[in-house]
Amino acid sequence: MRLSRYFMPILKENPKEAEIVSHRLMLRAGMIRQQSQGIYSWLPLGKRVLDKVNAIIRDEQNRAGAIELSMPTLQSAELWQESGRYDAYGKEMLRIKDRQDRPMLYGPTNEEMVTDIFRSSVKSYKDLPLNLYHIQLKFRDEIRPRFGTMRSREFMMKDAYSFDLTREGAEHSYNKMFAAYLRTFDRLGLRAIPMRADTGPIGGKLSHEFIILADTGESEVFCHKDFVDFDIPGEHTDFDSVEGLQAIFDKWTSLYAATSEMHDQAAFNAVPEGDRLSARGIEVGHIFYFGTKYSEPMGAKVQGPDGKEHFVHMGSYGIGPTRLVPAIIEASHDDNGIIWPASVAPFDIVVINMKAGDQACDDTCELIYAALTKAGKDVLYDDTDDRAGTKFATADLIGVPVQIIAGPRAVANGEVEVKDRKTAARETMTIEAAINRFVA
Repeated sequence: MRLSRYFMPILKENPKEAEIVSHRLMLRAGMIRQQSQGIYSWLPLGKRVLDKVNAIIRDEQNRAGAIELSMPTLQSAELWQESGRYDAYGKEMLRIKDRQDRPMLYGPTNEEMVTDIFRSSVKSYKDLPLNLYHIQLKFRDEIRPRFGTMRSREFMMKDAYSFDLTREGAEHSYNKMFAAYLRTFDRLGLRAIPMRADTGPIGGKLSHEFIILADTGESEVFCHKDFVDFDIPGEHTDFDSVEGLQAIFDKWTSLYAATSEMHDQAAFNAVPEGDRLSARGIEVGHIFYFGTKYSEPMGAKVQGPDGKEHFVHMGSYGIGPTRLVPAIIEASHDDNGIIWPASVAPFDIVVINMKAGDQACDDTCELIYAALTKAGKDVLYDDTDDRAGTKFATADLIGVPVQIIAGPRAVANGEVEVKDRKTAARETMTIEAAINRFVA
């Protein structure tokens, strides 16, 4: 992608409305634009990051055996009245009526709808276990949206829903998502700690929030410091192994970790003083097991091996991609801008032409750009006629992991400079060596 042809509206000044680093940097880097209170457009640079976050989420959901579908954003109020949640949910739900005066709602979550899909199609235990997920925009009319897309009214969610014949089966499904979430956040460059959490309007008795530690976190969290060094489940984790997944769950719940709503000060005091960690945290995922809370009122049951009908046991599992992007920035930035983990960076490499219009610089940059693009790299080529300082500031602000800098003096010697955005380390090498480093 040539920067001269790309839409990336950079802001030179810090926006006054931005209270935290991620909101400020996302606006300055031209990733998002506010349309109204708590509602944002994702501009091209931001959408590239969001798409890469979603790709990792999909990969790990599929690895854990979940199956993707797509459900509508608008839902009939009848389903929610059937479950008993329509009146109980509160003012966060956006209630509307269609032209036939039928009550509708902009879905804040999909337990009712997916239960309706399940009950109309699955009748036998032989079709279980089943986990259905989608990635979709949702709406909750937050009383105080803030921090950009960290806490917005319209947001994107990956929500998955599991169905099992028994509680034991449902707990195994819960453990699958538990392990999948640990892997997902690790691949996104985050250390997420699962903490006992309140179930809220979703319901149920078993629930964990996945929290990353950050000074700008919305709530206080309490945990054992050893969590930051726990090993993440590997790529070859067997998601069919009941014992293996239970062992992962047991390890990651063996030490104290709780959100402020579930905090037990006496239990926390029992942790050796040097091992206690009290900090602010950002919720990046939330999982629930709620048994038959929805299947019973909505009649979602299957015939079991005993020939009798049984209400299915359910769980739900949420990740907010539009919340994850600012969370990653909160965890990885410096005074100059964003430092993206390579897995979600909008571009892999930025090629900076220090003197656009100079034949040698132009030819060198075109050669590097073509070679890296052919090798499958996402490359941003800064071919603008901006000053050197502006080019460097832009590259640092948007956080591309690698910068290849071509200036007249270096190019005359057959060389370019390669800069690592995270460490700021610079290395001069031949043009061929620079290409080979990232093509191999």
